[in-house]
Amino acid sequence: MVMWVFGYGSLIWKAGFNYDERLVGFIKGYRRVFYQGSTDHRGTIDYPGRTVTLIPADGEVCWGAAYKISKKEDKETAFTYLEVREKQYDKKAYLDFFTEPNASTPAISGVMVYIASPDKKLNKNYLGPASLEDIANQIVNAEGPSGPNRDYLFQLEKALVQSGCKDKHVIDLANEVRRILLERENTGS
Repeated sequence: MVMWVFGYGSLIWKAGFNYDERLVGFIKGYRRVFYQGSTDHRGTIDYPGRTVTLIPADGEVCWGAAYKISKKEDKETAFTYLEVREKQYDKKAYLDFFTEPNASTPAISGVMVYIASPDKKLNKNYLGPASLEDIANQIVNAEGPSGPNRDYLFQLEKALVQSGCKDKHVIDLANEVRRILLERENTGS
């Protein structure tokens, strides 16, 4: 049986596992938000970074990339790798994936998606909503083993643009982070 994995964050530009096919497309009924704390990749326990998760949103779509993994050994390796990489995401959903904006029938059903839920009992790193400025400031100041949190944001913005996707939340946040960095550069702080 074939395994499909949907990436809506760093998986878009850095899968980290072998796959047979990569498709750009979207899932319906969800919105990408920077509500998940990252204490293992883009921040620390003392100063978490912010990474994306999904929240239910009627009528909205979230663009990303789906990866097809066919070979048994590749599926096992990918699953083991993802369970470590996505360990701060406490939920897995199996959703319909679409490649055409007007399609009523999914291109693929049952695509595996990692989601960080707002349930603080299951997900101790959930940060939740905050103002654009507060999220941007946290991203500017956070850094973890995988590098500065802003690099994650800028890579996500670039990957989405290259895929032809416009995500207002990501664009607005990236612009706010650039504004803060420019302001700091100009004031020398």
